[in-house]
Amino acid sequence: MKETFAALLCLWPAFGWAQTAEELLAAGKNPENVTNFGMGYDLKMYSPLKQIDKSNVKRLVPAWSFSLANDMGEHSQPTVYNGVMYVVNGNWTFAIDVATGRQIWRTPVQYERAALRVGSAGAIMRGPATIYNGKIFRQTVDAHVLALDMKTGKEIWNTKFAEYKEGYLGVVAPMIVNGVLISGIAGGDRTTRGFLDGYDPETGKRLWRTYTIPAPGEKGSETWPNRELPEAWKYGGAATWQVGSYDPQLDLYFIGTGNAEPYNPTYRKSMDSL
Repeated sequence: MKETFAALLCLWPAFGWAQTAEELLAAGKNPENVTNFGMGYDLKMYSPLKQIDKSNVKRLVPAWSFSLANDMGEHSQPTVYNGVMYVVNGNWTFAIDVATGRQIWRTPVQYERAALRVGSAGAIMRGPATIYNGKIFRQTVDAHVLALDMKTGKEIWNTKFAEYKEGYLGVVAPMIVNGVLISGIAGGDRTTRGFLDGYDPETGKRLWRTYTIPAPGEKGSETWPNRELPEAWKYGGAATWQVGSYDPQLDLYFIGTGNAEPYNPTYRKSMDSL
């Protein structure tokens, strides 16, 4: 299956490589850049541009197309900054000239091919290419999170966050929040315990980990079975499949979780499993 992105608008400024926290906060105010998933931290999910409407949308034609060389399909959203489109999928990371569709660089994703057998998702990525301070951040299917140089595509750091043999997968886009790289997990359908990690985006050092299933004694633990299945919370899913949202005034990050495991609540005594 040949996957392509088509560029419909071609007037963009000269290339640039830096990218700041202020620009992330102002996402959507500069129509030449698309720096956040959903067009901003509030996930408004639409563009404020008015040049394209119901009266003229039928006149749009592709300006160029570009193969993403991934027969497993595409779930990601392009990120655009200063005339460059950044695209991630399970097998590649791309930098593309928005005006011409010319490839600036592409970097192959190095991962353990055995991880493809863990789940049915395959080598895909959900969400955008995450950019900040001259770097692109992404996950790999075998449960790594890494940073690439925006200018060259060369790897800067690479951190393993879980063991794919235990059912964890990396197909979720990280997110920069107040200078911290927040990265979640996929694999909630395979007896894992969901979590979010916070990283130093400069070094890849993990700063904290927050589990999405409470341990015994923590708030919400009473909603999990504790007699017949006393360790259900260790294997109960609750993956973080998608990018969250952020309120910069309250400095709060919000994210939903996937299903509890197993799917059939009968085995969890029909408890809420929050």
